[in-house]
Amino acid sequence: MTAVVGVCAGLLGLAGLLAMIRLITGPSRLDRALALDVLIAVTVVGIGLEAAYHRYTATLPILLVVSIVGFVGSVSVARFAVRRNSE
Repeated sequence: MTAVVGVCAGLLGLAGLLAMIRLITGPSRLDRALALDVLIAVTVVGIGLEAAYHRYTATLPILLVVSIVGFVGSVSVARFAVRRNSE
């Protein structure tokens, strides 16, 4: 199981790095917002991986809060983008 967790952590790290690159060099605001959303998703999955590996359930409220913050942020950006394009 340790090898599987190591591979998953490595892939999550690579996904986080690629999302950070897109966040920094994104040509538009929507690209940056999407990269931030992907980065939040990678963070949630990383916290979930750590919780599953250590069988520690105290991090589940943290998962819930980070997920809600990511969802609200994505919806806010989407509403802003729709209003801006319709005007």
